[in-house]
Amino acid sequence: MPLCQLRTIAVGKDSKKKTDKPVAGVDTTLKLKIDGKKRTFNIDDPKLPDWIDDGDLASGGYPYNDKMPNDEYEKTVERLQIELVKMQYWLQDTGNRVICAFEGRDAAGKGGTIFTLRQYMNPRSARNVALPKPSEIERGQWYFQRYISHFPTTGEFVTFDRSWYNRAGVEKVLGFCTPEQHESFLEEVPGFERLLVADGIHFFKFWLDIGQLMQLKRFHDRRHSPLKNWKFSPIDIEGAKRWDDYTKARDEMLARTHTAYAPWTIVRSNDKRRARIAVIRRILLSLPYKGRDMDVVGNEDALIIGSGHEFL
Repeated sequence: MPLCQLRTIAVGKDSKKKTDKPVAGVDTTLKLKIDGKKRTFNIDDPKLPDWIDDGDLASGGYPYNDKMPNDEYEKTVERLQIELVKMQYWLQDTGNRVICAFEGRDAAGKGGTIFTLRQYMNPRSARNVALPKPSEIERGQWYFQRYISHFPTTGEFVTFDRSWYNRAGVEKVLGFCTPEQHESFLEEVPGFERLLVADGIHFFKFWLDIGQLMQLKRFHDRRHSPLKNWKFSPIDIEGAKRWDDYTKARDEMLARTHTAYAPWTIVRSNDKRRARIAVIRRILLSLPYKGRDMDVVGNEDALIIGSGHEFL
């Protein structure tokens, strides 16, 4: 697909103005090589192929054979959300600040995790940032500048649904930045984040890791859902075709930007329920808020959550 067409599609993706119909001229048939086997998958076909349906949860080496039961999930997440409300009171009382940057491939579960995290927090001091494509003015600024304007003030909790790391993933793979810009970003970002942490901000970087078959299943679900098809765009098809390119970009990003003061937390997200719980627990265990109930917060699941590229 020509780069100019991809750029047009990307505008729709970044601005969340997605169509529920494929863009004319876009081939929706994916020709993939998965686990050494050549596969063909037409995402417009309402029937999900058996080879995806049978292997989606286990894809990418996911450690569980079944998803967390919904009743167990609902009970656990409600108790954790009560702890999040307590944590937010502590932020407001102490003036502490929090930034959570969420990254991962398309359909990894970033939006749902952020929603669950913030669901019962006071929106006056808990904000989510999901930026559209940069404006003409922003393209002429220092790359990090437009993100800094959304950083928290005293007592605020801010999540980023994709962050400055867009340059290390989507922009790198789809050619929306030059190799020089990509290299400059990887060199600069550790120093940028050191300043952020040195100023006292509690900073979390989450990479939600999804298996290839699970991503295809979620794309298919979106494409054929009357409620969620706005989430699907042809750039998702292009991303699915470039799975290996995204893997290489991810690996380089993690290797060069995982630091002691701003580490990457990896969360296996084939099961969205376990992933959401893992993210919330990591935040609650990391912040010394008043009245923390450790019996409620519980222990982390070492099969689901870990640190840095080694966990992958």
